[in-house]
Amino acid sequence: MQIEVLKSKIHRVKVTEADLHYIGSITIDEDLMDSVGIIENEKVHVVNLDNGERLVTYVIKGERGSGMIGMNGPAARRALVGDTVIVLSYAMMPLEEAKKYKPHIVFPGEDNRLPRE
Repeated sequence: MQIEVLKSKIHRVKVTEADLHYIGSITIDEDLMDSVGIIENEKVHVVNLDNGERLVTYVIKGERGSGMIGMNGPAARRALVGDTVIVLSYAMMPLEEAKKYKPHIVFPGEDNRLPRE
């Protein structure tokens, strides 16, 4: 049996751009993508804490170190600049592997950047 489990989570980032006339997707700072193992074109769920909206889209790489979270196309109607969102990705795996799997989760700072070590 295969089961779908949380793979990655970027917790509580602010939307920095919203472009209704873009083709569609979410643009994410490449540093944030790398930190949780999300790749370009990967399917993600975006949850908006300000209005309760949930959407499914795919990821485009944003400028590394920019803190960019851009809602593009129709997603720009679901999250405005300044809204706080959570980005989630999932993976399918065998049940026994899923029981042991630990998702990659980050908690960026107010500027959507990762804390320095």
